[in-house]
Amino acid sequence: MNPAAWQAQSLLLDYPDEQLVSRIPLLRRVADAPTHRFLDHLERTPLATLTTDYVATFDQRRRCCLFLTYYAHGDTRNRGMALLRLKQTYAAVGLRLTDEELPDHLAVVLEFAAANPEPGAALLAEHRAGLELLRAALHDARSPWADVLDSVSATLAPLEGDVHTAVARLAAQGPPAEQVGLAAYGAPR
Repeated sequence: MNPAAWQAQSLLLDYPDEQLVSRIPLLRRVADAPTHRFLDHLERTPLATLTTDYVATFDQRRRCCLFLTYYAHGDTRNRGMALLRLKQTYAAVGLRLTDEELPDHLAVVLEFAAANPEPGAALLAEHRAGLELLRAALHDARSPWADVLDSVSATLAPLEGDVHTAVARLAAQGPPAEQVGLAAYGAPR
């Protein structure tokens, strides 16, 4: 567990702004090698380019989704229950999210983990398959944010057995899709 690293990673995976750029010297103090590479990129890239790249990477590519329940539940009704469970986990330690924040956004989960290491580590472990799929997708896209996901992965236990199998299954099949109620619209049976 590394709460300082999780806090830094949380900031780096949020939408880039002037405040983030101003925090680079502070972030360098807790950064590991992959995070230093990303901070170098952050320093040399104009903010307008960073924001454009962020949207192109995380908002326009399903494989690079920062919403962790998407990987396990896709856009199904089960995802709503997973979001509710996350909110309940946060509320149990006194954290209340605004209506603008989804509880499964990786930046939110990492910020929670930084302040609450044991339950936060459990949440990250629970979503490890999705994290690894996101990390692979960022590497495939040659995204500088892949370095941040490498750093996140380095704070977690090594991949073994069931998690490794889950990553392979997610990579092959993708998130679940819901077909309930679509037969009238010509959905395949």
